Amino acid sequence: MRHTVLGQSSASVGDLVGEEPDTEQDQGQDIGPDAEFGGPEARLNLERKLLRKLDMRMSILVLIYILNYVDRNNAAAARLEGFEADLHLKGQQFNTLLGILYVGYILMQIPSNMFLNYIGKPSIYLPASMMLWGAISILTGTTHNFTGALLTRFFLGFVEAAFFPGALFLLSKWYKRSELGLRTAYLSCGMLTSNAFGSLLASGILSGMQGKFGFAAWRWLFFIEGALTILVAVVAVFVLPDFPQNSHWFLSEEEMRLAELRMQEDVGIGDGDETECQDSRFPGLLEALGDWRVYWLAVALASLDFSLSFNAFFPTLTATLGYSPTVTLLLCVPPWAFAAVVALAVSRHSDMTGERFFHIVIPLLIGIIGFTIAISTMRLVARYVALFLMAQSYSGFICFLAWTSNIFARPPSKRAVALAFINAFSQLGNIAGSYAWQKSWGPTYAHSYAMCILTSGLCIAMCFILKQVLSNENEDLERPKFLGGQGYRYILLGSYS
Repeated sequence: MRHTVLGQSSASVGDLVGEEPDTEQDQGQDIGPDAEFGGPEARLNLERKLLRKLDMRMSILVLIYILNYVDRNNAAAARLEGFEADLHLKGQQFNTLLGILYVGYILMQIPSNMFLNYIGKPSIYLPASMMLWGAISILTGTTHNFTGALLTRFFLGFVEAAFFPGALFLLSKWYKRSELGLRTAYLSCGMLTSNAFGSLLASGILSGMQGKFGFAAWRWLFFIEGALTILVAVVAVFVLPDFPQNSHWFLSEEEMRLAELRMQEDVGIGDGDETECQDSRFPGLLEALGDWRVYWLAVALASLDFSLSFNAFFPTLTATLGYSPTVTLLLCVPPWAFAAVVALAVSRHSDMTGERFFHIVIPLLIGIIGFTIAISTMRLVARYVALFLMAQSYSGFICFLAWTSNIFARPPSKRAVALAFINAFSQLGNIAGSYAWQKSWGPTYAHSYAMCILTSGLCIAMCFILKQVLSNENEDLERPKFLGGQGYRYILLGSYS
């Protein structure tokens, strides 16, 4: 009998419930799960075709995530060309504008993912949210004081909250655990690419649009990037898939059946309504909030997010090298391009080996080396190299997200709430991180880097403890476990440790 332990291939449902093998199957007749697809070879070809279709459609999530982060972080680029002066910002008001976004972001994530799971229409819901945040980004360019900017930044976070946990949930509905790490990496590389793409776009706009039609260049930054977001959202309506059970419009019945069967075989239980608790008005909410691992991962990710808060201040940190605003923005590009390549390589290797922990920890340790270099020297070359080492630590963040999706495999409503709660709670790290890079601490920002080292270390320690606990619990669950009144059901605790 086969079981899913720490990422090994899962058993069929029959294996898990202890059914006796079929007599005809023992006699060699082809009545296995591949028979309905024409046999193993035909199924393999159909599965490749299905994955090609999915990958083509899911690829637009990368573009959406690029624009998501561009719209979120364009204030840092605008800061280089008069944003603070024109809005008469004083003291910590700029940091407050960065931090307030995450307040709205936190409030909306759980209800948003619950609603997405309920309606089952990500092809409508996610682009609609995207159109709204594009419009809010445009409105940011019309503000003239701190209060106006504060309101637009709050509502920007409120609306943007739908995308990332929703995208993670959408990926987890279609891809097996052995496929999820790389796809999560592709998605998250949108965030990394946005830092490079956003810097290039910002350098062009800020250097060429000053005074056009009477608007400052930083206002054009919000106008143009917001309009681009709305345009891509319209296209996304016709590209994004829905969930496997309601994707008739681009999949055949055979492909839909295979999509659902793949997910069932992956963890030994399906991803449809039959896995849900039918007695609850809010399926998944109580299950997720009653699981201690949700809170543990939320704190670990909050600590990790704090250590990655340098992302929002990357142009400011690069400016300490002493170059002009345009050159500074261009210098932001190579570290993030490097980080994207590293993230893809690390995530692919994580999927191939079925291991998550070390693929999280090693990039974070390298990031700590980068923070240490930045503290210990003011040499330009060394500090620029440190930015590369810091940026690549995002590959650990990406593997962390894949690990989270693996741990909360079923039911889907619990996974939706767990992903949203963990991601929402972790934004407290971003809020705190918004105040960790005060101007008075520059140009060395030694205090800021020291805090990043501590929070990275905390995340590593918490991941190590969780790995040990999950390993022990999976050893105890090598046999199907009886749940009163529900028959035999295998509980996946920590696949891909």
